[in-house]
Amino acid sequence: MTRFRIQPHGRLQEWVAEENGYFKDEGLDYEFVGGAPSGARGGYASIESTETVMPPEVREGAFESYEEGRACEISSACHWAVNMASSAQHGQMWGHAYAITPAAIVVPAESQIRTADDLAHFPVGVGYHSGSHFSALQHLQSILKPEEIKLDFVGMPQDRLAALLDRKVGAANVFGVQLYVLEQQGFRKVVDTTFMIGFLFSNDADIDDVARYFHALQRAQRDIDLTPERYKQHLLKGLPEKYHGMADVRGFGPGERIVFEPYTREMYERTHRWMEEWRLFPEEQLGHAEYEVAVAS
Repeated sequence: MTRFRIQPHGRLQEWVAEENGYFKDEGLDYEFVGGAPSGARGGYASIESTETVMPPEVREGAFESYEEGRACEISSACHWAVNMASSAQHGQMWGHAYAITPAAIVVPAESQIRTADDLAHFPVGVGYHSGSHFSALQHLQSILKPEEIKLDFVGMPQDRLAALLDRKVGAANVFGVQLYVLEQQGFRKVVDTTFMIGFLFSNDADIDDVARYFHALQRAQRDIDLTPERYKQHLLKGLPEKYHGMADVRGFGPGERIVFEPYTREMYERTHRWMEEWRLFPEEQLGHAEYEVAVAS
């Protein structure tokens, strides 16, 4: 049996499963990969001196990381990116669970932006082909006209966190621990953009190992639901150490919650149509695999 590599993605469930021995109980030979949280290559968080620098545009995101191939047997991203990656056969989507993550478009306390309507023609920082990109569109399309939605591709979550704190962007879509930190720093939620996370396992992964992994996560989720305060400190693992001093985990929520329900054919096809209608991917990136091929259901 080859070692099962897991990318924790800065959420609680994997850390709780490890802490409480649930992966070992399943007989899973595993290791965590992915390293410390960082921004995009060339993104704002990677710039040493940012005093006069504006965030550079970054045209790569979660989907592109799946195109390149992630160095793990299983990882997660927004369900839009996982949907498209699995349809392009960069891996297979797990069809028996998904997660929900709290997310929001936020602005600094001093901003003149007060309501969602004020975001018309106002640039919102998001990550290209990632959850913040797709969820911003999904939520704003019910509020603004398409031509009124303006998105700037600012990079990964750490890039948007740094750019907001440095007041280099006036609004951005953030989720998880970055959202909790920004709220504690006085940033205001303008639009809730809570969205769905999907799981993609590599084409080489053992399906039995994948099932063991999710059995362990289900036990971990029960523990988090029962006593979330015991485990919130693990959320700091998804945050660069330089921000730990401004983070009070006692005020955090639990972050992503895994829902052990099916990602159905209707969900898969409806999501795929929506991405095609918005022309979010060029033809060379579009996947066309049917549900039975793309999703392990």
